[in-house]
Amino acid sequence: MARYRVGIETRERILDATRQVLGDQGLESATLKAITDRAGVGAGSFYNLFESKEAAIWEVLAEAITAVDPDPDGHGSETVDDLVTAFVAFVTGETATLARIHLQLAGMALTAPDVAAPIARSHARRVDRFQAAMRRHDPELDQATAVAHAELLLGALTGLAIRNAMDPDFDLAAHAAALPRHPGDRASSPLAGRTGS
Repeated sequence: MARYRVGIETRERILDATRQVLGDQGLESATLKAITDRAGVGAGSFYNLFESKEAAIWEVLAEAITAVDPDPDGHGSETVDDLVTAFVAFVTGETATLARIHLQLAGMALTAPDVAAPIARSHARRVDRFQAAMRRHDPELDQATAVAHAELLLGALTGLAIRNAMDPDFDLAAHAAALPRHPGDRASSPLAGRTGS
């Protein structure tokens, strides 16, 4: 029992260290040595608990995404608005640094097959959740149309997240709110109703 508890505590120290290294130094500096030094563990202890440095990073990212998930238990009750709000919260809230790292990894997926697979799985899960929410909203909506719109909506949100990463004054929430949630909806201007420039 004590050995099990030590393993859990060591795992948490490694995940905390991974979060800290990513937050303080970014993805480029998140070496195995930096993580194990911060956690106060050896490489052997690390590899007893994680397959690779990337596995620890993916777990930290998954926890951050789950922290803003409107339906973390998978009951299928979230709406498209809930999912968009969670996306914005992930990119602009306390997890903003990790959201930037997720964007970096998505960019790396273009040339790194070991990064491409988890990014593709993550994207496929998001598309599935968005299309399912659209179909709950409109049961007459066929799956192919819902998937196509989910892809477009997620593409737009990702583009807005990149823009947000480049410009801290960019109002991601306003632009995300203007995106059409369902097929047939029209986009609205994120500046509608605002006065001044």
